[in-house]
Amino acid sequence: MRNTALLPSGLAAPRPPSAETVALRAVHRAVSELRRGTPVLIQGEGAGLLVAAAETVGAQGLAEMAALSGAAPVLLLSPVRAAAVLQRPVPLNAPDEGAVALRLPAGLTAPERLRAFADPTAELLLGDGQALERAALPALAAPALALAKLGRLLPALVACPLPATAEAPGLLRVTASEVQAYPASAATSLRRVGEARVPLEDAPETRIVAFRAADGGIEHLAMLVGEPEAVLAQGGAPLARLHSECFTGDLLGSLRCDCGPQLKGALRRMAEDGAGILLYLAQEGRGIGLVNKLRAYTLQDQGLDTLDANRALGYGADERNFLVAATMLRLLEVPRVRLLTNNPDKLAGLTACGIEVVTREQHAFAGNGVNDRYLATKAERFGHMLEE
Repeated sequence: MRNTALLPSGLAAPRPPSAETVALRAVHRAVSELRRGTPVLIQGEGAGLLVAAAETVGAQGLAEMAALSGAAPVLLLSPVRAAAVLQRPVPLNAPDEGAVALRLPAGLTAPERLRAFADPTAELLLGDGQALERAALPALAAPALALAKLGRLLPALVACPLPATAEAPGLLRVTASEVQAYPASAATSLRRVGEARVPLEDAPETRIVAFRAADGGIEHLAMLVGEPEAVLAQGGAPLARLHSECFTGDLLGSLRCDCGPQLKGALRRMAEDGAGILLYLAQEGRGIGLVNKLRAYTLQDQGLDTLDANRALGYGADERNFLVAATMLRLLEVPRVRLLTNNPDKLAGLTACGIEVVTREQHAFAGNGVNDRYLATKAERFGHMLEE
């Protein structure tokens, strides 16, 4: 029988969390463990994989893995990063194979060497990569790298196979299916958690609404300019923009991108139009996070463009999930928008998620002499529609 003695008078006993919420919490906790350098166990059908992030794991975590597995560890990397480490091409066994496993000799498992293997902006490898050999790709490699990406860590992991039934006392367990379902589950679990009127320099009549997912992760914000509800009530479609947060551009005024001008320009345009919705999404650096964005900048200074820099880090060209934006619009009861964007992926993403994009509104800003190559890359390699 449930003990309700400690419940405040008049309150019902709490309901147990849903299976989806439990799964979201498990993944969020696993991400936190990887970020602090602690190994976690990923479980799948008939297989288990003990993993730790190469950029954060220390001597204690490596010792735990060795004691639990007894097997020689492998290093899981993206194909692009593996080729750079080995200093030779890496043919894949299948065209869509998203990971490569390298056997780690005992002398190359020190934490500082692992960080160098993981991070293309770290110290030179000094030929260490030539001592590595390809190994068979373990089961669960794909969800393992996906888990690292969810933590905005470099997708580079030390991994040891374990039987699915193996004991791993003290280590957090998460299933491969929970990891793979996380992006969509987190997006659809968003709920409104707070709002206030916040007059802005470019849009004095603005309300900000905060949204949080069931795992308790980073909040996303909606800036409601004027009365978009009135536009909808009259059968129209309010202006809307999906804006991924950019600490360097939005807050510091960085000249490397056009994010600051896009943010302020969108708010001004909405204020002039009388209404609008700017979704400020916690998806820094096209979803790779601020630290990795700074690493990508370092690679760009060495000659790579923004797309190839992301790939060199082991990430895709764009890791964002636009289901987050669609869920926010649904919770705001906004079924249709006029979208301020030059990005065809945003148009396709919102439409695929059931939001009607009535029109696309041009939203381009001239280069400043520093970001010219960045803008050219967006047009040439990402397909952004920057021409009037």
